[in-house]
Order: sequence, then structure tokens, then C-alpha cells
Amino acid sequence: MTDPEEPAWAGEELLGAVEAILMVTETPLATEQLATVLGVPVPAVADALAALAEELDTSPRPRGLELREAGGGWRFYSAPAFAPAVEKFVLDGQTARLTQAALETLAVIAYRQPVSRGRISAIRGVNVDSVVRTLLTRGLVEEAGQDADGGATLYRTSSYFLERLGLRHLDDLPPLAPYLPDIDTLEDIDGTGEGE
Repeated sequence: MTDPEEPAWAGEELLGAVEAILMVTETPLATEQLATVLGVPVPAVADALAALAEELDTSPRPRGLELREAGGGWRFYSAPAFAPAVEKFVLDGQTARLTQAALETLAVIAYRQPVSRGRISAIRGVNVDSVVRTLLTRGLVEEAGQDADGGATLYRTSSYFLERLGLRHLDDLPPLAPYLPDIDTLEDIDGTGEGE
């Protein structure tokens, strides 16, 4: 017998319930988490997510949202077609932006992770200590252990980084790594092989 206080979500109601939850979340939600919250089987939630994504993709009118799987779960993102509108909103100072130095440092970490501050500094040509602290504070990077050779702290991007960029995996990053210097070149530049 079903508990009268807990609705048995199904069909259109399940679609609505999933959509409502995704509208209020700040982080991606896993299919299993949604199923647990709603008290329905995981395959039913997976079908609802697929139906919502398809509904947004095939709508007869342009939609400002799209449903994507990223950062270990599902979340609504703004549609790429409306990036100019979102960009104008962001550029008008509605959110805190990263500096150019922070963006460059984040790119080095993303493509060379796990990487030490010394290696990042060698690639960028400047001291990156304060920039790395900023990225750590914002949750975009995290510590990834110690370098086996020199003991320097290594850094990598976080799951929050993937979420903010709307990526499932680091493999989804554009192929920019071939344009960065090789590790051997960096050892020649900083003369130590470690740089930290």
C-alpha cells in the first residue's frame, strides 16, 4: 500500500518532479540520487531525464535551457545559442569573474594535471602562488598529492570545474595540450627539473 503523504511519481508527474528538483539544485544530481528522493526506480528516472532532454532539444521554439549530464550528475545549463545574452549579463558585473592570470593558470592545470606550482610557473613565466590559492578557494582546483621526486604539492581540477564548464570528463576538453611546452622543455627552462 502506498503512503498517502508520498506521491507515487509516474508519467508526466515524474517528468515535472524531476524538472522541479533540477531547477532548484546548485550542483548536478546523479540519477540514483533523484530516484532515491522521489522513491522511484532508477530506470524510470533515467527515462524521465532522457525525455526532458529530448523535449528541450526538439521544442518547436528556441529554448534557453538544455539538460546535460556533467560533473557526475544532471543539471540545467543555458543553451549555447543564447551565449551572447548570457555573456552580456555576466559582463555587466552580475557574477565574479576570474582574472586573465587565473584563467591561464586554470588552463595549465587542466591540461597538465597533476602539476606542481613550479611547473605552472615555468609554463606561465610568472609566480602563480596567489593565483593557485584563489583557484583553490573557489573550488576549481584541489590538491592531488605530492610529487614523488621533489615532494612538491600537485594540483588538479575538481569536479566543480567540470560542472562549471559543463563537461562529463576531462577528455571532453578541446585538444589544446599539444600546443603547451613539453615537460623536457620545462626542465630546460627552469634548470631544476622541478621548479618548486
